[in-house]
Amino acid sequence: MAFAMLGLGFASKPLYDTFCRVTGYGGTTRVAEQMSETVTQRAIKVRFDANVASNLGWTFMPDDVAITVNLGQNALAYYTATNDTKYPIVGTASYNVSPIKAAPYFSKLECFCFTEQRLEPGETVSMPVLFFVDPEMENDKRLDEIKTITLSYTFHRVENPTKDAVRTAQRQLQLDKLEALELEPVPVDTIINTQINQQGRG
Repeated sequence: MAFAMLGLGFASKPLYDTFCRVTGYGGTTRVAEQMSETVTQRAIKVRFDANVASNLGWTFMPDDVAITVNLGQNALAYYTATNDTKYPIVGTASYNVSPIKAAPYFSKLECFCFTEQRLEPGETVSMPVLFFVDPEMENDKRLDEIKTITLSYTFHRVENPTKDAVRTAQRQLQLDKLEALELEPVPVDTIINTQINQQGRG
């Protein structure tokens, strides 16, 4: 029984994370397996938030503060990260969605979260997020008052990184793949974007 309880303790965290990803509990988004094929007339604003742990040594921010999408519309957003130090650093990002009750309807198709990301000294990289807000949200009357959803990421330093950390070449291949998709353009809701976005990602 003692060994069983010890094993349950080690398993509880990944089991809880899996539960959150499947149900959207605790502000965790769903992970979709395919792009949305249904788009409704209801529009919603999606805000992007970025945070870093104090010991990371990175600058991390969204390219656009917010965009407006219709429910079911596949959209691509970008975050930009820069390693401000003189040595390689590996970080990993966690995320949540607010308001929490909207999380089960926010579906990510591609994301940089929960993967180790290695940035070389002074390197600046673009990190895309492909997502849609489930059109089924329109049928949930509890969410009629929600006009804005916030997607928030926090990057933490990985003290003991693995050899599988994503590097520049892998990241660029993924970026090229996503940018080759034919997506409807979405309007940016903020007049003043970040300086990085104004200068471009390249």
